[in-house]
Amino acid sequence: MFEFLFKYPQSVFARGTFVLLSGLPKWLLLLAMLLAAAALGYLIWQRASGSARMAGPRKAIVWILQTLLACLLLFMLWHPALSIATLRPQQNIVAVLVDDSGSMAQPDEAGGATRKDAVAKVLNAGLLKSLQDRFQVRLYRMGDHLDRLDKLEQLNASIPATHIGDALKQVVADAASLPIGAVVLASDGSDNSGGVDLETIAEIRRQRIPIHTIGVGKEQASKDIELSDVQIPARTLPDSRLGAQVSFHQHGYNGQKALLAVKEGAKILAQQQITLKGDGVEQTETVLFNAGTAGVRTVEASITPLSGEESTKNNAIQRLVNVDQRKPRILYLEGEPRWEFKFLRRAVEDDRTIDLVTMLRTTQNKIYRQGISDPKELEDGFPTKVEELFAFDGLIIGSVDAPYLTPGQQSLIKEFVDRRGGGVLFLGGKDALADGGWKQSADVELLPTILPDRKDTFVRIGATVELTAAGRDSLITRIEDDPAKNVERWTKLPYVMNIQDPGQPKPGAVVLVDAKPTTGGRVPLLITQNFGRGRSGIFATGGSWRWQMLQPLADKSHEMFYQQLLRWLVSDTPRKVTTSMPKSLISDDSHISLRAEVRDRTFLPASDAKTEAHILGPEGLAESVELRPDAVESGVYTADWTAPKPGSYLVEVTATRGTEELGRDTMTFRREDGVAENFHIGQNRELLEKLSSETGGKYYKPEDAQKLGKDITYSDAGIAVRETRDLWDMPIIFLLLLCLRGGEWLLRRKWGVI
Repeated sequence: MFEFLFKYPQSVFARGTFVLLSGLPKWLLLLAMLLAAAALGYLIWQRASGSARMAGPRKAIVWILQTLLACLLLFMLWHPALSIATLRPQQNIVAVLVDDSGSMAQPDEAGGATRKDAVAKVLNAGLLKSLQDRFQVRLYRMGDHLDRLDKLEQLNASIPATHIGDALKQVVADAASLPIGAVVLASDGSDNSGGVDLETIAEIRRQRIPIHTIGVGKEQASKDIELSDVQIPARTLPDSRLGAQVSFHQHGYNGQKALLAVKEGAKILAQQQITLKGDGVEQTETVLFNAGTAGVRTVEASITPLSGEESTKNNAIQRLVNVDQRKPRILYLEGEPRWEFKFLRRAVEDDRTIDLVTMLRTTQNKIYRQGISDPKELEDGFPTKVEELFAFDGLIIGSVDAPYLTPGQQSLIKEFVDRRGGGVLFLGGKDALADGGWKQSADVELLPTILPDRKDTFVRIGATVELTAAGRDSLITRIEDDPAKNVERWTKLPYVMNIQDPGQPKPGAVVLVDAKPTTGGRVPLLITQNFGRGRSGIFATGGSWRWQMLQPLADKSHEMFYQQLLRWLVSDTPRKVTTSMPKSLISDDSHISLRAEVRDRTFLPASDAKTEAHILGPEGLAESVELRPDAVESGVYTADWTAPKPGSYLVEVTATRGTEELGRDTMTFRREDGVAENFHIGQNRELLEKLSSETGGKYYKPEDAQKLGKDITYSDAGIAVRETRDLWDMPIIFLLLLCLRGGEWLLRRKWGVI
């Protein structure tokens, strides 16, 4: 319809430049229009001045219609036209890029026809021949790279990845020496490299190469469940309880039940039944499982396929978990012999991943040490040097008054959390928190609460415990895997016989457990917060030991709680050298970004270290890569590397200063190919449309693609010539003239003035 009314297709108007061919100046046209409007107005008002049937509003309507008619006639006298660049026949190359990745094997039509078949059908229906009649056509197959293609029969939809941006970069590079007039891209838009970068778009626009896209595939699956992400800590301690946060969405299964599982190989680590929410709604479920012994774990989160799913390859996602073999050390300073001290030690004595060192003040000047590594460790009391305290990963302070520690030792505790990145836990007691003068200490800033301005905050009264909303979701307080049963389990714990008012939680703090005293009211019992590089917490009681004493011997509630609390305390405590990557599982990519944070013996950033990564890979690969200092962050070293083959890789990063080794760290990652193509199976029309609009091309559905044969002619790239296309004889002009004149006649007839 558009071409019938306006004589030319939309692409001509989109790419053409409007011109007037009469040679007369434009200002003269405007002046002529104004004079015509004034003359018509004078004549209409003079002739109709005595007629009652031509009142003021009717005169105005007639004047407007006649003025528009006159202006349109004057406009045509100035000879309007479009100036447009067209490609010279047989002197330009049209690059036809056909997506040949695995996603093109997805069946979308009845009878099992794939997206590859749909592209072949469009090209063989006359489009490819019409292009070849007028241009030199180069056929390419596109995936993770670009290859020349002799015929469409060579397509097999088997390339494991799609990198549209890299393919277009190669075409742009060829355009520097070849007259490429346009690009035709036939694809479902499934790109595994993050889309087309702005630099590539800018270069395409600079060379004025239009990208015409043909989108194939359904934009949305009718019946499908797709996992979109799985969040699992990349590092953890052995036997830690982890939460896999599995995000997914579905279409066609609203309200149905499904089985969500976490596996390691064929071994099911955990599973639970879930109810699927509305179509397209992002849904996140948490599955708890045990990390197991030290080593590298390949964990797969999956949803059992349901009947009728269009694709089952997107029902599972794998992640790597590095279960660290290190044994963090925690220093526990207790100010008096009490039951909490005894039962806390007992709770973690069988935990093979925690090394608990205790200092118990038995008298004012006597300390009883347990768990020390050698007889001289801590023989002078609580550490006074950075190297001594920073050798630990976590710190527990029991019923100890602040003045027992010197101002220097108090400041050292703050630096332990802020600079070292360790964790500190304050327990309740008669000499703890506000009653112990900690509000006046150097450590008041790292406490997660604002301590009360009074004494006697520690009271010996009974209190039941209750999880807060944050506590229901926290792994620290998860005794039962099932959230509802866990809440119920906490309500059935024996009451504690003492509590301490910790004060008002700070804005960044999280309250996990509340205490409800028998006298009424509610006070925070377990509060945590992040501070600097580390974390701090308050467990405002010295009476949790009753959770063990008053329950059956087989009940492990008290042990599980303390083990999980202490793991939280130290699991994220960094080493002197800490290596990280954005992802430990690289899908359909070979680019690796290594990052190492290096600290010296006092855990200050070491910006003068020599940092190297020693990489072992598949098929005997062994390579060393030097990490360079980051320009912004002191003590941070980075390197980019290419993993040449799929498989598992071991990275050991060492940092030295002269002959001194500052530290080392190891991690594992794996490169997998052919994974990303299984996800986002719907057509990414947004990417294809944006690519076309940004480059002056056009997006086509398969049924409209035959129009591309005409539209592709109009381009400024390659070898082009400027042409002018007359506009004065467009059918729309004739229709406008007819409507204006006919409309005036009909109105006059209605008013009776003819």
